[in-house]
Amino acid sequence: MPDAASCLDPAISARLDALTHVIGNTPLLAVDFIFRGRSRTLYAKCEQMNLTGSIKDRMVLEVLRDGYTRGALQPGDTIAEATSGNAGISCAALGRALGHPVTIFMPDWMSSERAQLLHGYGATVVSVSREQGGFLGAIRRSEELACADKRVFLPCQFSNKANSQAHFAGTGPEIWSQLAACGLVPDAFVAGVGTGGTVMGVGRYLRSRNFKVKIHPVEPAESPTLSTGYKVGSHRIQGISDDFIPAIVQLSELDAVLSSSDGDSILMAQKLAAQLGLGVGISSGCNFLAALRAQETLGRDTTVVTIFCDDNKKYLSTALLRNEPLKPGYLSPEITLTGFRALPRCH
Repeated sequence: MPDAASCLDPAISARLDALTHVIGNTPLLAVDFIFRGRSRTLYAKCEQMNLTGSIKDRMVLEVLRDGYTRGALQPGDTIAEATSGNAGISCAALGRALGHPVTIFMPDWMSSERAQLLHGYGATVVSVSREQGGFLGAIRRSEELACADKRVFLPCQFSNKANSQAHFAGTGPEIWSQLAACGLVPDAFVAGVGTGGTVMGVGRYLRSRNFKVKIHPVEPAESPTLSTGYKVGSHRIQGISDDFIPAIVQLSELDAVLSSSDGDSILMAQKLAAQLGLGVGISSGCNFLAALRAQETLGRDTTVVTIFCDDNKKYLSTALLRNEPLKPGYLSPEITLTGFRALPRCH
């Protein structure tokens, strides 16, 4: 008997195949810099090179493919998701490419560019205020829509195992192969936690190849949700540290939680763009600083890998494009970026 994947509508199957050629297999950069007078290198996966400019394309493609395979998603169904932005943009773009109406429930404090992009991709956008429940309220609204209409598919990115599977099957093997081509083995992987799919999926794959590799989740210093177990404070790093710890995240499988200040992260992202031409978002600056902290612990010559999650174009109206004051304890002023090299891509 043929499996469910082989029974997909031929048009849907062809469109899924086309999307696989514009998502994934992103560059891995060796970013060279001087820190406190010593030469250093950190490695960063350039996920802003995906179709819509973020790592969420990987997750959404796998979730939709899995939905078709299980029969939970049918041609013409509405895709509805609660999101802080990038996942919604990916749902909108990929959903429309596959012929689906898309409805996105998004907290109203996200950047205006995100809402504009969602509209541009043809999605219906429903803003949810803090008074309406914030992120948890957005999830509740999406679930209410699905209860009212059986033709609504919920990606459920915070709990769907296909999320982390996308990174176990794609991002993780790519990182391993790209480093291996240069004779390197990762000593640590560091990634900010939004849904947790990236750190869990990549972490599990890298540990399947080298059980000694350190896997560090990252959160904003101003909002240590992972460290405390519940929502604390507020921060300016969109896409990570939402109102809860996602079901995907298994802290018992991970090493110490690392943190970066949102102001330091903004300055680092600004520096990556202005000095190296790498236009990345605030969470990428956060990841870079956290990776440096991991390397400080492990040794300056260790191979530490992180993620540049998205591009800077979604943040034009935010603090990323404004002057950010320096504060004591920031690492970014001590970093002088000197260049980057692209490692061979996978084949």
